[in-house]
Amino acid sequence: MDQSRTPADSDSAVDRLDELDDMSDLGSDYEDELKTAKRKKSSEQWIQPTKWSRHALREVSIPSISSVSTVDIPTQKPSRGKSRQASSQPVTRARTANQSITAETIYNAVLSGKGAMVTVVDEWLDNYKESREAGLLVLVNFIVQACGCKGVVTDEMFSSMQNAEIISTLTKEFNEESVNYPLSTPGSQLKRFKASLCEFAKVLVQSCRNSLVYDEYLFSSLLALLTGLSDSQVRAFRHTSTLLAMKLMTGLVEVAAVLSIQIQTIQRQYDIENSKTPFEKAPERLEELQATLSQMHENRQELSSLMNATFRGVFVHRYRDKLPEIRAACIEELGMWLKTDPEDFLNDGCLKYLGWTLHDQQSPVRLQCVRALKGLYREKEFIGRLELFTSRFKERILSMVLDKEPDVALEVVNLLLLIQQNTEEGLKEDEHGHIYPLVYASHRGLACAAGNFLYHRIKMMYAEQNQESCKSDNAAFIQMMIAFYIQSKCQEHGAYLVDSLWNVAGSELRDWETMTAYLLSDTGILDEEEGALIELMVCAIQRASQATPPVGRTQGKKILSMKDKKIQEQDRGRITAHFIPLLSQLLTKYSADAAKVTLLLKIPLCFDLELFSNAQGMLNHLDQLLAQVCGIVEKHTDAAVLEACAHLANSLCSDRYTFSSHAHTTFSQLLDTLTDCFNSYLNELLQGSADEDDVYSAAIALKRIGALSCAIDPTAWKLFDGCLQLLNNRVETEQLEVELVVPALRCAAFHLMWAKVNAVNSTPKQAEMKILKRQVRSFCKVSQSCLSVAQAEIRNQAFELLCDLLLLFSESSVRSDPVLQTLVHRPSDSLRSEMAAFLLDYVFTDNDDDKFSGEVEEEMKIIQLHRKRNHLAGYCKLVIYGVFDLPAVTDIFKYYSKYYKDYGDIIKETISRTKLINPVQSAKTVCLSLQQLFSEMLMEARSKQDMSEIRDLAKRLAMSFGIDLHHARKPLVALHMDGIRFAFHASQEEKELHNVTFLEVLSEFSFKLLPKDCAQLASFLKSECPEAALCWSSVRMYQRSLEARVVSKPSDQEGGRQSEAISAHNSPVPKRRKTTANASALDSSFHSSVPTPVLTSTVLKEPFKALGSWDSGSNLTEPQSEEESHMSAVKRTKRRQLTRRQRTAEQTELNSCLTLLSLIDDVEEEEPNIEDYESDSDHTIFSQLSNLQTTPSVLDGLFD
Repeated sequence: MDQSRTPADSDSAVDRLDELDDMSDLGSDYEDELKTAKRKKSSEQWIQPTKWSRHALREVSIPSISSVSTVDIPTQKPSRGKSRQASSQPVTRARTANQSITAETIYNAVLSGKGAMVTVVDEWLDNYKESREAGLLVLVNFIVQACGCKGVVTDEMFSSMQNAEIISTLTKEFNEESVNYPLSTPGSQLKRFKASLCEFAKVLVQSCRNSLVYDEYLFSSLLALLTGLSDSQVRAFRHTSTLLAMKLMTGLVEVAAVLSIQIQTIQRQYDIENSKTPFEKAPERLEELQATLSQMHENRQELSSLMNATFRGVFVHRYRDKLPEIRAACIEELGMWLKTDPEDFLNDGCLKYLGWTLHDQQSPVRLQCVRALKGLYREKEFIGRLELFTSRFKERILSMVLDKEPDVALEVVNLLLLIQQNTEEGLKEDEHGHIYPLVYASHRGLACAAGNFLYHRIKMMYAEQNQESCKSDNAAFIQMMIAFYIQSKCQEHGAYLVDSLWNVAGSELRDWETMTAYLLSDTGILDEEEGALIELMVCAIQRASQATPPVGRTQGKKILSMKDKKIQEQDRGRITAHFIPLLSQLLTKYSADAAKVTLLLKIPLCFDLELFSNAQGMLNHLDQLLAQVCGIVEKHTDAAVLEACAHLANSLCSDRYTFSSHAHTTFSQLLDTLTDCFNSYLNELLQGSADEDDVYSAAIALKRIGALSCAIDPTAWKLFDGCLQLLNNRVETEQLEVELVVPALRCAAFHLMWAKVNAVNSTPKQAEMKILKRQVRSFCKVSQSCLSVAQAEIRNQAFELLCDLLLLFSESSVRSDPVLQTLVHRPSDSLRSEMAAFLLDYVFTDNDDDKFSGEVEEEMKIIQLHRKRNHLAGYCKLVIYGVFDLPAVTDIFKYYSKYYKDYGDIIKETISRTKLINPVQSAKTVCLSLQQLFSEMLMEARSKQDMSEIRDLAKRLAMSFGIDLHHARKPLVALHMDGIRFAFHASQEEKELHNVTFLEVLSEFSFKLLPKDCAQLASFLKSECPEAALCWSSVRMYQRSLEARVVSKPSDQEGGRQSEAISAHNSPVPKRRKTTANASALDSSFHSSVPTPVLTSTVLKEPFKALGSWDSGSNLTEPQSEEESHMSAVKRTKRRQLTRRQRTAEQTELNSCLTLLSLIDDVEEEEPNIEDYESDSDHTIFSQLSNLQTTPSVLDGLFD
C-alpha cells in the first residue's frame, strides 16, 4: 500500500488498523475504498519515504502502543511526470572484491533445484558476516532476479535511495518482452522453482534463528523490501515477494513457537529455584535464569514485531489480491501459522480470513482454505477455540459439498468427517443428508470420501446398538448398508455404492459367507431387503473379480499392478470356491423372481471356470448349473433374464475350456426343444388359423431362440425360411403382433450374421453364397416394409438390424477376401430413402419427449434418447464405411446446431470422418446441407430468424475445418464455388435470383480462406454475378468478407506456409470487427457456451483402424475454442488501448512505457472483493444416475 503518515496521525492509523482487523465481509469493501482514496491522495502530494527500521516495524505492528513514528510503506507506482532519464542508472552486475557468492549463483541454484540449500545459505551467511550491507545487497538482487527482472540494485542505489525509489527504478527497468516470470512458467519447471524458492526461505530463517533474526537489520530490511514489492502493480514483483514474505513469516512463526516453549521451560526453572529456602537458593543461578529470561522475552518481542508487521503489511492486503495464486499462497501459510503458533494466531481475528475465503470465486483458493481448516480440526485441543467459527461457517461448509470443483468438494467431505468425529455437537442428522448422495457421484475421489464418511457413520451407529445386540460387526454393517441403499432410492446403482465403500469396507464387502447365510436363511429379512442384498453382493463380487471401478468412474484403461493382480486372483479363487456349491441353492430358491435370478446368473461370469476342468467332483456342480440355466430359460420370458442366460451360455461354451462340448450339447438340446415348439405352430400361423394361445406359444419360443442365438450358432436349425415366411405373411395381412414380429426379425437376422461368420471362417460353396445373398436381399426387403409401421418396437428393431446387416455385407467387410465378393449387398435407392426418412421422422423430432413429459419418469426420456443416438450412430457408420454415398448425410448436418446437445458429438465425429474419406466431397456435402435448408426457408416463406439459424449452423460447420488452412484449402474453395453457383442459379421459368441471400451464409466460411484464394473467389464471383447484382447488400457483404482476409493478412504471401497456418487463430477477429460494429449476430456463436452431451450410444471398444492412419497421420486439428478466440481478441484490444494512452508521452519513453504497461495490472482490479461463491445449478457434483451405466464418450467406439 502506497502511503506516508506523520506521527500526528499515528493514533488514527492504529484505530483504522484495528477497525480493518475486526471487519467482516462488508469491511473488505471499505478497505478497498480506503486504499483507493489513499492512492489518489498519494499521487497528488508525494512525500519522500524514509528507510524502514526495526523501531518503525515494531511500532506499526503493535496497535497497543499509543505513539507511532512515521511509517512508510514504499510505493512502486512510477510517477507519470517523472523523466526516465532521472533514474537511468547503468544496469550491470555489480560485484565487490570480497564477495564469494553472487545473486546469480543463488538464483541458478534455486532455479535448478539440484543444489543443497543449506550449503547455498551457509555461503551467503559467510559473505554477510564479512559485510552485512554487501550480503544484504546480494540477497536483494537475488529477489529481484527471482521476480524475473533483469535490473540490478547497485551499491550506489542501495546506499542512497529509499525502498520506494529502488522499486520504482526496477519497475521502469522491467523491459521484458514476455509477461511471464519464473513463478508463472508452465510445466514442471514452475513446481521445481517454487519448491526450491520456498526451501531457500525456510533454510534462511532456520540458519539465522539463533542470532541474525534479532540483529535489528537483516530481517527488518528484508521484510521492508518485500512489503514494498508486495504492493507493486507489477504482478511478477507482487507474486514473488508475497510468496517469499509468507514463507519467511512461516519460518519466523516456527522460531517463535520454539522460543515460547523455551521461555516456559526457563520460567519453570526460575520458579523452582526461587521457591527454595534462602539457604538452598543460588543467587548466581537466579540471576543467570533471570537474564536468560529477559533476553528471551526481548527476542520474542522482536519476533512478534516482525510477524505483526508482515501480517499487517503483506497478508492483510494480499489475501484478497487479484491473482488467485497470491491469495492461495496467503491462505496456505495462514493455515500453517494457526497450527504452529495457536497461542498467537488461533483466534477469531485470524480465523475470519479463512471464513471469508470459503466464498472465493477461484477453486484453488477455496481448496487451500479447506485444507487449512482440516489441519485445525484434526487437533482436538484446538476444537474449543473453533466453536464460534464452526457455528458461523458450518452452513457454508455444508453447501460446499456440491462445489463445482470435485477436488474442493472431496476435501470438504473429509473436513466434515473431522468435524463429526472431533466436535461435541458434530453434525445433525439432516446435515448428514448433504453428504450421503455423494456416494453415487461420478468423480471417484469424491465418492470414496463420501463412502468413508458413510462408513464411519455406520460404524458409530452399530457401535451404539451393539450394546443391545449380539450380532457380529460384519452382519450389523451389512444390515445397515442394506437399509441405507433402500432408503437412498437409487436401486440398480449398487455398483457405485460398493465402489465408494471399497477402500474402507473391503473386508465387510468380501464377507460372502455372511451374505449367503442371510439369503439362504428362512427368516430374518424382507423381500425388498433380499433384493438389495443380492444386488450389493453381486456388485461386490464383480468389483473384486474385475478389480476396476464401474463405468463412469475411470478415465482410460487402468493397468493393474502386480499386487492388485495377485489380490484379484485370490478374490476370484475365494469367490469360485464359495459359490460353486451354493449357487445352485440360490438359483433354486429365487428361480421364480426374474430380477433376483438375473443378478444371480452374473455370479458364474466372475468364476475361475478352469476349476470345473481341474478340480475333482466339479462336473456334478457344472451339470446342476447347466440344468438350472435351461430350466430358467424355459420358465422365464423376461428379456433381461434371457440375456443373462445367453451371456452365461456364451462363457460356458467357450473353446478355452475342456467342458465346452458338454455345455454346447446341453444348450443344443434346449434349442431343439424350442425349434420344435415354433415349427409346430408355424403352419397354423401362416394359414391364419392360430388362436391367441398358439400365437403366444410361438412368440415365446422365438423370443427364447433369439436370445440364445447371440451366443450359439442357430444356422443348423434352419429357422430363416420359416421366420421370413412369417414376416411376409404378417406384413401382407397387416397383422403385426409386436411379440411375434420382433423376435422373428431377430432370429432371421442372427441366422444371416452367423452364416456370414461361418463363410469367413470356412470355404463355402458358390451355391451356398448365392443362397445367402438371396436371403439377405429378402430380409432387407421385408425389413424395409417394417420401417413405416405404426408399432415403434417393430420399426426400431428393423432399423437397427438393417444398419448391422448392411454394414456386415458391405464391400468394405469383404475387401480382404476376394472369394466373398459374391456376398456384397448394395442397398436400393428406395431403402436409402426409407432409412433417411426414418431419421427425420423418429430421431430428429421432439414428439417423443413431449409424450413422456409429465407421465413417465425422467429415466424413460434418457432411455429414449439413448435409443435415438444408437439409430443415428448406425446410420452414420453406413456413410463412413461406404454403404451410403456422402450426400446421404446432408439430412444429418442440417440438424447439427439444433440438436447439438443430444447428437453433437456424433455429428461432429461424422464430419471429421467424412473429411478423411474425401475432403472436397465432404465440403460440398456441407454446402449442400446449407443449400437445402435455405431452399426450404424460401419455399415456406419463413422469417429472418430462420436465416440467422442457418448462419449459426454455418458458423459451427466452419469451425470443423480446423486451423490448418493449407490442408483445408481445396475443400473450402470447392465449397465457396458451389455456394456462389447456387446463389446465382435462376430457374428457367422465372429467371429471378432468389438465392442471392445465400451469400450471407457463405460469408461465414470466408475467414478460413487463404488470401490468394479470396482473390480468386472474388474474380469467380464477378464472373458469375450479373452486373446489376453487384451492388446488392448480400453480394457486398460477401465481397467484404473476402476483402477482409486479403487486407488483414497481407504478409501471408511472404510469411510462408507456417505463418498462414498460425494466422488462422486470429483470422475471425478482423472479419467480425469489419462487418459488425457492435455485438451482432455474426459473433454471437463465438460467445455462446454450448453444453456437451452426456450420454453415449455405444459400448467402449478399440478404435477402428481400417480407414488409414486417421488418428496420427491426419493433419486435421481441432480449431481454436470459442473462449480462446474471444480472449485473444480481448488481449489484443487491451494492448491497443494501452498503446493509444501513451501517444501523448515523449517519444524517448515510448518503448519502455509500452513494455511496462504490458506488465502492470489495472489498479482498479488489484484487490477485488471476495464474493459469495455459489455452485452452478446446472453443474451438480454427481451426474444422472442412469447415465453412469453408459460409456463416457462416444468417440472411441462409435464407428467400430
